[in-house]
Amino acid sequence: MSESAEPNDLVARTAIDRRLAAIVRPAVEAEGFELVRLRLMAGKTRTLQIMADRAGGGIEIDDLGTITTMVSAVLDVDDPLEDAYVLEVSSPGIDRPLTRLKDFEDWSGYEARIETEELIDGRRRFKGALQGVEGNEVLIEIEDHGTPVTIGLQFDWLSDAKLILTDELIAETLRSRKSTGDVNESDFDDIETDTASEEE
Repeated sequence: MSESAEPNDLVARTAIDRRLAAIVRPAVEAEGFELVRLRLMAGKTRTLQIMADRAGGGIEIDDLGTITTMVSAVLDVDDPLEDAYVLEVSSPGIDRPLTRLKDFEDWSGYEARIETEELIDGRRRFKGALQGVEGNEVLIEIEDHGTPVTIGLQFDWLSDAKLILTDELIAETLRSRKSTGDVNESDFDDIETDTASEEE
């Protein structure tokens, strides 16, 4: 099954989100981008939040404008939303959400926080270093009474997952952007990390 047809990812969670993603994703991918997350947020005026990236990262401001125009055009033709809404398109950011199985492989070695739909051994929240994937399981190294233990969580069990902002993650992002020439080091000067206060 191709990624664009994968129904069990965290890109879109509700029925309307999945319906919108089915409309938007083919157009986004046709232009060489990836749909990372889509959420229709309730409010006085609903907001359709779309998070997109390039394969391998490195999306730019102009790309977001291109995606906004493209998505608007697609939804003008096939739009299941009857009421008015605001469209917001953004990049994933450094502490990006992990919404597809491949994300856990791509970011292996970096710290993440994962939440599950149901209790797993008495807990729903897991924090630790990603160890890739094995089949349909996400592997994560957690602390168990002071001892590092790698556990596997079925991808279908997950309700939310994202990278934790650490010095190592910032350094890797900086290296990656330097290699493409798409970086201003001053943008990273004011970023602070405080992983010690992160909740388990």
